[in-house]
Amino acid sequence: QVQLVESGGGLVQAGGSLRLSCTTSGRTFSNYLMAWFRQAPGKEREFVAAIRWSGIYYADSVKGRFTISRDNAKNTMYLQMDSLKPEDTAVYYCAAGPWGGTYNYPSAYNYWGQGTQVTVSS
Repeated sequence: QVQLVESGGGLVQAGGSLRLSCTTSGRTFSNYLMAWFRQAPGKEREFVAAIRWSGIYYADSVKGRFTISRDNAKNTMYLQMDSLKPEDTAVYYCAAGPWGGTYNYPSAYNYWGQGTQVTVSS
């Protein structure tokens, strides 16, 4: 079993920055494909970014503004979000799944955190 806990969400003005953290416990963190998804009210959950030993992947909507990283020694994944826009407002979830999964599909992930709210005001 893997437990995921997100932190770092909040309210920020457009153009500002936030850093989200996802701390894991349970099985070996470094073996997993890890990702961030987000879900805005009335919308489906959408892929934001993913990381595994073989690569880093971003949604086109966040490329150049968001940076995903992980610290395997701390069992923690991060999402640095810069140049935030009102359309980035959503609940952000971290997820973990088998390293070979299709990184942008929610169904590829076995474990999810509870989510953290990010609100960007205009």
